[in-house]
Amino acid sequence: MKLNEIQDLIKFVSKSGVSEVELETKEIKIVIRTPKTAAPIVMQQPVLVPPPIQAVVATASETKPPTSVLGIDESKYLVIKSPMIGTFYRSAGPDKPQFVGIGDEISVGKTVCIIEAMKLFNEIESDIKGKIIKVLVNDASPVEYDQPLFLVDPS
Repeated sequence: MKLNEIQDLIKFVSKSGVSEVELETKEIKIVIRTPKTAAPIVMQQPVLVPPPIQAVVATASETKPPTSVLGIDESKYLVIKSPMIGTFYRSAGPDKPQFVGIGDEISVGKTVCIIEAMKLFNEIESDIKGKIIKVLVNDASPVEYDQPLFLVDPS
């Protein structure tokens, strides 16, 4: 069974609400159990209060590109997102070097982090080529499915 098939199975189990799934083939046996009284993890976005509205007249040459909460123009960057729910780790262990850091060049297939899900450590590989601009998640933090992890400059 391939890693992506196992990840799909974990996603299915987490979304279905069942408490246990067991799958056995000739080569492998997988048992997935979810806690019966698990409280959902709730992550809130910071509330941004817009500044007071001011009348501003600007010519086309004076306008700036759109920026995000991070203060940079994110429209030209790509995002590596979490393929699953779990705990994000930047290295294979506390005494091991980080997989990638800001400014590192990455290529397709390079391991960028590990996400632990149900005691399984899943190496997350890049599906894009570029340069890491920003790490969007703290080490050992919980992450949600499809949550942005890294900002990458593809140029």
